[in-house]
Amino acid sequence: MNHEIEKIVTEEQVKADRIVFKVGDAVSVHTIVKEGDKERSQVYSGIVIARRGSGINATFTVRKISYGEGVERIFNVNSPFISKITVDRSSKVLRSKLYYMRKREGKSAMQVKEDK
Repeated sequence: MNHEIEKIVTEEQVKADRIVFKVGDAVSVHTIVKEGDKERSQVYSGIVIARRGSGINATFTVRKISYGEGVERIFNVNSPFISKITVDRSSKVLRSKLYYMRKREGKSAMQVKEDK
């Protein structure tokens, strides 16, 4: 009974226009940032290293190299603050989590086998 009620409540909050992307893809996430009474769009580009959860609780982790340091950010797929997700480059990986990317340095830190 509780599961049915929970499912009905969460169905309203799940985004209908979700874009399909997978682990290993290079994506650009356009987020809405509020500063005072103003809003602006900010782009966060990197490689998806993990996906987790399902339905309303689905999240994904994006990793990028910024000024020589690895930076990761976790996004909620259904967040109202995400205006757009674009797939820049699709790739072929054999793992569901790419945590090994954390140990890489230099050019290899952002290289994944490209899908053709």
